[in-house]
Amino acid sequence: MELTVKNLDVKYSDKKIVKDVSFHINTGEIATIIGPNGSGKSTLIKAVSRCLKISRGDIFLDKINIKEKKTKDIAQELAVLPQVKNVSSDISIEELVSYGRYPHLKFGKRLGKEDKDIIDWALEKTGLQDMRKRFVITLSGGERQRAWIAMSLAQKPKILILDEPTTFLDISYQLEVLELVKELNETLGLTVVMVLHDLNQAARYSDKILVINNGELCDFGEPDKVISSCLLKDIFRIDADIYDDKINKCTYFIPRKTIA
Repeated sequence: MELTVKNLDVKYSDKKIVKDVSFHINTGEIATIIGPNGSGKSTLIKAVSRCLKISRGDIFLDKINIKEKKTKDIAQELAVLPQVKNVSSDISIEELVSYGRYPHLKFGKRLGKEDKDIIDWALEKTGLQDMRKRFVITLSGGERQRAWIAMSLAQKPKILILDEPTTFLDISYQLEVLELVKELNETLGLTVVMVLHDLNQAARYSDKILVINNGELCDFGEPDKVISSCLLKDIFRIDADIYDDKINKCTYFIPRKTIA
């Protein structure tokens, strides 16, 4: 599913947080939003997923304005994994994943065979079938993220939106989550939009990168064209050396020093 954003503004009270942002993401692409802390990345994600009211602009899913769609219809097409996630201490993985089916249920209806089959499929895709009865609270960080991704998959979305999915995870779990996202993108054709802090990971796992600074879209394009010495100096205030990773076929950098 294509995602198009045109002239988007978002305000908190009288302060404009997102300013005239426009971009287009093709079906099946992974697009990652990067930028300094407080630049408006999470606000943009919330606005695109209609979790936050926009002040101006338009958002289109396959050329249809989301203003014309019901909330339930959007939930069937677009799954959102927020940065902060709260869950009861006595909920199992299977029960958590089942929540992903709720946008598809008619009022007062219970989960049917098709719903249960999709839950099984989501657990299998995320490698959680043998752990389905375990409480979510007992899981490691990486396992917990996989459980939430499984819940998102159970929605059978066409677009998956992830707000900082690797935050607070050890490096091994970060790679585990990003490899899973990449696999789901390739095997299911999911369009993925995510926020990442690690720029090297963004370059490795993305088809497109959006750079947000002070609420404005500063750059948008393929990682090897976006990640540059100028970007690192101007936006992230670091002096770095840029290299070509021939194994993973992506750009990466090694920082030398911060810039005052």
